[in-house]
Amino acid sequence: MRLTSFTDYGLRMLMRMASVPDQVFSTAALADELDLSRNHLSKIIQRLSQAGVVQTRRGGGGGAILVHKPQDLRLGSLVRLLEHGQPLVECLADGSNNCSLDGRCGLKGKLQAAERVFLAELDKTTLADIAIAAGK
Repeated sequence: MRLTSFTDYGLRMLMRMASVPDQVFSTAALADELDLSRNHLSKIIQRLSQAGVVQTRRGGGGGAILVHKPQDLRLGSLVRLLEHGQPLVECLADGSNNCSLDGRCGLKGKLQAAERVFLAELDKTTLADIAIAAGK
């Protein structure tokens, strides 16, 4: 399974934020430290804010801060949130499906089962378990 860069960057950002959970992190500082696109991180922070994972503050001293303790955030839940709308394969997408094998393929059920196992394994780990300190 391959995660989108959106999820990859989001997890990196959250791992860093979890190392100092009471600190407000600016998008610019996170982008610089993690060598990631500021624009991309802004979109990730927006999704995490809408889901109640982070809270954002504007102005001087503004940025994003974790709403929950890192030990209360499960990786599986975070991946589900960040990967929302990104099916493993086309036939698992909601809505239109252009698969010519639909209805005759045994792969779909196996992929759904594998995805459930993958996410269940991630649910065994919290953000606190994988927090990283500053530095490169």
